[in-house]
Amino acid sequence: MNRLTVDEFKQAAKLPLVVVLDDVRSLHNVGAVFRTSDAFRVERVCLCGITAVPPQPEIHKTALGAEDSVDWTYYKDAADAVRELQGEGYMVYAVEQAEGSTMLQHFRPEPDGRYAVVLGNEVKGVRQDVVDLCDGCLEIPQYGTKHSLNVSVTAGIVIWEMAKKLVLNEELKIKNEE
Repeated sequence: MNRLTVDEFKQAAKLPLVVVLDDVRSLHNVGAVFRTSDAFRVERVCLCGITAVPPQPEIHKTALGAEDSVDWTYYKDAADAVRELQGEGYMVYAVEQAEGSTMLQHFRPEPDGRYAVVLGNEVKGVRQDVVDLCDGCLEIPQYGTKHSLNVSVTAGIVIWEMAKKLVLNEELKIKNEE
């Protein structure tokens, strides 16, 4: 199926995207985020606060080895991760329902931009102090009776949307250089 080995994955070009998990309780959700991050070659995952770190059997159950291919870093506090990412030139967006948020379908990344998305706790979302540090908020439109999605589902939607937009930007950049 032309799958990369872990070593090949480590050497391959990555999507200019970092996923930050802020106090995610479920190890299965953490594993699912690793697996999705592997599928789209996300640069790395930042695990913050109470978010568990590999190796853990419950993470492996859903990650299926992606915890070995995708780089990850642990931070005691997500605010530290946000500040560090911004210092490295990333634009950091909380994925949260907030006044002034940008609907995900309307978000237009810069062609040469580097991005990070912060996903929050299953019950409380992204902590307000972390939201306040971010460069903005992205929101997934929802039309039902519920006002939230599972964090791993949210990660899948956001990573897919960012991948579509960032890969399209890269293709347009290459085309313009020809």
